[in-house]
Amino acid sequence: MTTTKRSDMRWRSLLALAMCCGGALVACSDGGAAGAGGSGGTPGVFTPPVDPGPGGVLFAASGEVLALTGYDFPPNPADAPAFVDGWQLRFTRLLATVDKLTLSSNPDVDPGNQVLTGPAPGAAGGGVVAELDGPWAIDLAHDGPENIAGKGDPGVKAVPIAALANQNRNGGKAFATDGTRYGFGFDVVPASATALPVNLDAEAQADYAQMVTEQCTVLYVGTATFQGGTLPGYADCNAGHVENGWPAPGTPVPFRLCFRSPTSYRNCQNADLTGEPLTGEDYQRGVPFDGTRSTLVQVTLHTDHPFWDSVLHDSPAHFDQFAARLVGAPAGTPVTLEMTKGVDFGAYTDGLGQAVPWRYCIAAPTDVHDLFTGPMAFDRESLPRAANAADPSGLHDYYDFSTYNQSTQGHLNADGLCAIERHYPSPL
Repeated sequence: MTTTKRSDMRWRSLLALAMCCGGALVACSDGGAAGAGGSGGTPGVFTPPVDPGPGGVLFAASGEVLALTGYDFPPNPADAPAFVDGWQLRFTRLLATVDKLTLSSNPDVDPGNQVLTGPAPGAAGGGVVAELDGPWAIDLAHDGPENIAGKGDPGVKAVPIAALANQNRNGGKAFATDGTRYGFGFDVVPASATALPVNLDAEAQADYAQMVTEQCTVLYVGTATFQGGTLPGYADCNAGHVENGWPAPGTPVPFRLCFRSPTSYRNCQNADLTGEPLTGEDYQRGVPFDGTRSTLVQVTLHTDHPFWDSVLHDSPAHFDQFAARLVGAPAGTPVTLEMTKGVDFGAYTDGLGQAVPWRYCIAAPTDVHDLFTGPMAFDRESLPRAANAADPSGLHDYYDFSTYNQSTQGHLNADGLCAIERHYPSPL
């Protein structure tokens, strides 16, 4: 997330709408494309894309500054994004698999249904005029020389993944540069052995291989350190936790969170645009092209979503729910998302079955929802509760709750919200 507050009560997560190079898995230039992959059974070879020049598009991916630096506690400056329960997070790796970058005609074809593009509602093919297929394996926490200045707050970096010079699904026509906007979409898909490794070092490749085995779409690897009880002015917010067997303050707690949530992000709004948006939306949809230079289109994954305390967009982030599952576990045990399976998000418990109270080491913002107090209970709003673990129509446990929020993390150019289509058992 950016340091600019994005809260808007109109935007609730629960209401989010819902070129191959033959058989060789190498980066290619075909029909004006560069940096695209194909199908096959062996890992691809990624060639960084070349800027396509005026009228073209350079695609990049970013986890914003926070993927690179993590979350400080206490926040610095005071209004910087932070975990309100006193945890400091550092990401060792933040791996994602991105696929199917698409550009479509007429993003405003249906003001009431953001997912639709094309000449008319329900038009066959959705008006797609250009598409690049990877998939691309990306480490959003890797700050390498390949990174370029990205979209969003100062200091944001992005890694280029592909480039396109023309409408490769529409006869190779040039993109219009007269202000015409093209709808943009992308997919986040399960890790694949054939993915193009964009910026993976040896350790990231080992983690990515495990992602393939576990069929993760996004993998968070890092450490969380409780700072609240170790710093002057914050000692009181640790009361009762150490006595109950929580990880010791100041001790890094490793986490490894594998999300299995294939999701399509359709017809995204563009946070770069300042024109009048459609009713109920924050920004105009789509991407206009520039006749004097290439256009940077940035796939953005916000890192805070899995830690929200409700399904409302921009809810406060917490880590206590993960640390609580370590109560009763040997010291040094890594936190995993699987530890939250079967744990009731409406009456959350630690690893020994004890209720967990909400904890605040700094004042939590209340512009999204009122302050939560008492025993920890995560707010699903009007999302249905699943009858059992096999019921795909609702949220069953905290594993489902966190995954649902994580699946909303895809955006265009930092903060542009997209229509969401989930491809795993989930409500909406």
